[in-house]
Amino acid sequence: MKFTKMHGCGNDYIYVDGEKEKILPEQKPEIVRRLSDRHFGIGGDGVIFINPSDVADFEMEMYNLDGSRAEMCGNGIRCVAKFVYDKKLTDKTSVSICSFGKVKYLDLFIRDGKVSTVKVNMGSPILKAAEIPVAVDGIASDSEVVGEKIEVDGREYKMTCVSMGNPHAVVFVDEVSSLPLEKIGPGFENHAYFPKRINTEFVKVIDRDNVEMRVWERGTGETLACGTGACATAVACILNGLTNEKVTVKLLGGSLEIRWDRKENLVYMTGPAATVFEGEIEI
Repeated sequence: MKFTKMHGCGNDYIYVDGEKEKILPEQKPEIVRRLSDRHFGIGGDGVIFINPSDVADFEMEMYNLDGSRAEMCGNGIRCVAKFVYDKKLTDKTSVSICSFGKVKYLDLFIRDGKVSTVKVNMGSPILKAAEIPVAVDGIASDSEVVGEKIEVDGREYKMTCVSMGNPHAVVFVDEVSSLPLEKIGPGFENHAYFPKRINTEFVKVIDRDNVEMRVWERGTGETLACGTGACATAVACILNGLTNEKVTVKLLGGSLEIRWDRKENLVYMTGPAATVFEGEIEI
């Protein structure tokens, strides 16, 4: 099977042309786990298959490294755009990509004939508890979850929950660099409040235009970046009155520019996409 290793701000995935590489659906979870292993496989935060689509220019079929299917990946979808343009599967600099039934629209910025940066219309943030989903006693299903208390491993935090196609809990902290995410991350991910598990962002507000963020992704663990998490973080910051509507989110692997257009109720993410290497592996 031929593959391309790519990353967006260090959030790295293995990309496969699903039209050329025919793999049965029931085989994919095991193959994903094997390929994602950083010791015995290629290594990555998961695998993304790029398929034809009846509703968009292309489909992104994304899997976490544990073999579970994920709804959306902001860093991944930018790399899909780079993949299809750089490999001449399209000559368009504005493309549509469907992920888990939802279509996103992307603008590609070209340097020396290849994509360097991508702007993604990530759509409207989902804020109703039942639609994220979040199930907290005392919170109505159609209410927002802003500054809500949550206890994890005996410690109380306050979370703001947002879905950007996948669920996020944003937690504001005084310091992110020293947080033991490998200890507290699983407690959030598997908490009873989250029927589909959760991605958790731990955020330090630097000023009204800049924040720092670390992320624990469900099914993967800590990653160097999370595009949907950066979008959820910006939305949570704005809902809590902590930042302006355009925010630079500084991640371990780089920075993303996020803007929530409140009038249109659309979130825009701009960031890099990079190819690391290509290869072929026996499956």
